[in-house]
This record gives sequence, C-alpha cells and structure tokens, in this order.
Amino acid sequence: MKTHRQPDRLDAAEKHELPDSAFGIPETREFPLPDAAHVRAAEAYFRYAPERYKAELARNILDKAQQFGVHVQSSTILEWAGKK
Repeated sequence: MKTHRQPDRLDAAEKHELPDSAFGIPETREFPLPDAAHVRAAEAYFRYAPERYKAELARNILDKAQQFGVHVQSSTILEWAGKK
C-alpha cells in the first residue's frame, strides 16, 4: 500500500534527483523549489534560512514563484531579494 504524502514533501531519492539549480540555496541543496507547492513552503519557512543565504534564497524564491505563477506575499522576502 502506497502512503499518501504531502505535495510539498520530497523523499530522499526525489531530492537527490533534483539539480542544484532547483534549490533555493544551491550550495547546501536546501529549500527545494521544483513546483508551486515547494515555493509556498519555502516562503513559509524562509525565516529559518541561514542569514548569509537569505538574499540569494529570496531572489530564487521570487524567480521560481514567477515561473510557477505563485504570488509571494512576504514583505520580508521582497526586502531580502533587493539586498546584494
């Protein structure tokens, strides 16, 4: 019997198959962004990202959000995306 999993959850094998570019933080392969559900999850968990990666993560979330038609509502993410 196959178990039901949430759409914003990847198992280890699925995560391993993703290219580095599919992650909000490619260097550490954290915050996978392969679809709209994961973009929303990354937005929700953004506050837990390491400070040094937040600007990069914010820009990647916005890029993927545009690609998948997700409206990012977090003013924090929008602010971080503007930082260098």
